[in-house]
Amino acid sequence: MAYLRSFLIIFLCLFAGKAIQHFSGLAIPGSIIGMLILFFTLAIGAIPAKWAKEGCHLLIRHMALLFVPVGVGLINYLDLISSNTLPILLSTIGSSLVVFIVIGLATHYKEKQ
Repeated sequence: MAYLRSFLIIFLCLFAGKAIQHFSGLAIPGSIIGMLILFFTLAIGAIPAKWAKEGCHLLIRHMALLFVPVGVGLINYLDLISSNTLPILLSTIGSSLVVFIVIGLATHYKEKQ
């Protein structure tokens, strides 16, 4: 019963996020909006964390298996990826540097206090 309730909460947040994305036309994927909805409902206590815990643990435990379809899907677009290797590489390195700098500055600021 705990798994059913947990997956129901997760899927309701997912479908709410997809509906918001569809009707608003936002450029953010519905799954991300749904994840934010789940996060905020758990953060404010609207849904007790123990209600979502079992399903979340199950999904995290089998996360590697969930990446297999994505990896196989990338093979279909290997020619597109190889023709855009430089922009992909530069954006990956650039975004990583931005994250490192922001985390370093935030840690430096936090340690000064």
